[in-house]
Amino acid sequence: MACNNCSTGTTSDGVPRGCGNKGTCGTGSCNKLTVFDWLSNMTLPQGQESFDCVEIRFKNGRKEFFRNPEKLMLSMGDIVATEASPGHDVGIVSLSGELVKIQMKKKNIPVDSELPKIYRKASQRDIDIWSEARNKEEKVRMRAREIAISLNLEMKISDVEFQGDGSKATFYYTASDRVDFRQLIKDFAREFSIRIEMKQVGFRQEASRLGGIGSCGRELCCSTWLTDFRSVNTSAARYQQLSLNPQKLAGQCGKLKCCLNYELDTYLDALKDFPDLDTKLYTETGNANCQKVDIFKELMWFSYENQPSHWHVLAVADVREILEKNKQKIRVSAIEDYVVEAVKEVEKTFQNAMGQDSLTRFDNKKKPNKKNNKNKKRRKPTINTKNDSKKE
Repeated sequence: MACNNCSTGTTSDGVPRGCGNKGTCGTGSCNKLTVFDWLSNMTLPQGQESFDCVEIRFKNGRKEFFRNPEKLMLSMGDIVATEASPGHDVGIVSLSGELVKIQMKKKNIPVDSELPKIYRKASQRDIDIWSEARNKEEKVRMRAREIAISLNLEMKISDVEFQGDGSKATFYYTASDRVDFRQLIKDFAREFSIRIEMKQVGFRQEASRLGGIGSCGRELCCSTWLTDFRSVNTSAARYQQLSLNPQKLAGQCGKLKCCLNYELDTYLDALKDFPDLDTKLYTETGNANCQKVDIFKELMWFSYENQPSHWHVLAVADVREILEKNKQKIRVSAIEDYVVEAVKEVEKTFQNAMGQDSLTRFDNKKKPNKKNNKNKKRRKPTINTKNDSKKE
């Protein structure tokens, strides 16, 4: 996403070419979960040293914490060489200073824990090797998929990430069941001549790494700001009175959309004042079942068991009144006595909000044919060929 695919592009060292913000622009994945360093213009009190941990960003917004034992002067956007196993990796500084301590507390990482080290600021040779390895990732991914398909493995290799020194490659894959990829690793090592590491990710994590545009027209939440992936089930759609259409409810990952949980708590709070959806009303005419609920208008639709297609609209207060009478073993005459008057619908009229005259202004209108009109106006004189007989 973003700096990998947007119009600005990247330079040889992986920095966005057009924005000039050293990877801290707001165009997408390079800015994923970036914290604004509001302490950058403030100096520390005398005798106090800055925090020795730094947050480093790698491919697809992956971030890790490293310790700075050499006390290098690092700022946001600097490219550094970090400790890896084996060799070293290359990343971009995304946050430094006291705010790193707060980020570590949010992720439950002890401040005094053992962290990998930062070796040095990346030299031009390190950047050249890193950019060369990044350029090979797409070809390696396509070839890796071909090898996995030839071995008839039920897995999908979604992404490949090379280490900064080009000595190791991490293959991210998704699979619904356990996969025996021992032979696959041997074939990869023989084909690419590098150290291989396989890492399984979930379908939601895969979508967050690859990114994309959702049905709402915005970038995916999981690839921009969402960090925790809570379980989503169809009951969230039922509570919000949504149609259970899997094509509409499924996201780019193939699972239910995470946004179904955003307003679920609000709907659950509103439904506390409503009777259960399994509520039955007992009347002398017959028993009535609940068919639909409108939370915003506080209305409920009921239909008789012998007339399921004929619905009646009742207010929530009237439904409670009927239920109270039913508890006292009193049956009302009919639910028609409590029906709410038809809701007046607001007429939808076109408003000239953007200075547009008409929605059909671009339609091709048939122009009148001027020649036909002229011909109609012209009347040919009638000639009488018969000679009138003269009266003698």
